[in-house]
Amino acid sequence: MEYSDTTLVIPTLNERETLPILVRKVLSLYKGINIFVVDDGSRDGTLHTLDKFSARGKIRTLDRKTLGRAPGLTASIVDGIMESRTKFVIVMDADLQHPPEKIKEIHKELSKGYGIVVAVRERVLDWPLYRKLISRTLGGIGYMVLFINGKKVTADIFSGFFGVRRAAAAGIISKNRRRFVGEGYKVLFDLLKSIDSAENVRISEVKYSFGNRKFGKSKASTKQAVALLKSYVT
Repeated sequence: MEYSDTTLVIPTLNERETLPILVRKVLSLYKGINIFVVDDGSRDGTLHTLDKFSARGKIRTLDRKTLGRAPGLTASIVDGIMESRTKFVIVMDADLQHPPEKIKEIHKELSKGYGIVVAVRERVLDWPLYRKLISRTLGGIGYMVLFINGKKVTADIFSGFFGVRRAAAAGIISKNRRRFVGEGYKVLFDLLKSIDSAENVRISEVKYSFGNRKFGKSKASTKQAVALLKSYVT
């Protein structure tokens, strides 16, 4: 199957260990897919790990720090969506916790006409109890915020692994720029809260198991929690 209608947006920050592994795997699985690596100021040479790929023509990079853009995961993903050129965009992390084998399922659902396809964590491996409690509490607040705004969403609203029809997502972002908290890390929530009921964006889900982190450490922090709370009221 040909995937030239799809761009895989990968936001990165110091992902030298994992990025080449992920890119090599994706290119081996999906003929013609476009890869767009959006880097947010890595200091470990993350982007240089792509220099020797033979399929370099299918790989674009954006060095946000060099361009002087404000840092943030949400801002990086927004840039990736807005500057992609294909019908579909799929977003996933570079840390190998999102299984690339699920890209084909997301693509299949997008091809059916769904506007957003969310990869839902069916099983979270090795999370400590306190992190599960924090995640459930913040998630509960997020669902409440969406419900108050007239949106009944059952998907994993905090997933960092999802696909969109680029034109629809770019339109939502363009009309609601101020509602996207650039320094935050839950861009899917910002996207969901910004959908106008008149836009009739259908949402689908695929299930996956959240993998163990093999390299590096989680970027979750108090600063990001504050950014999430800001998303709730923006």
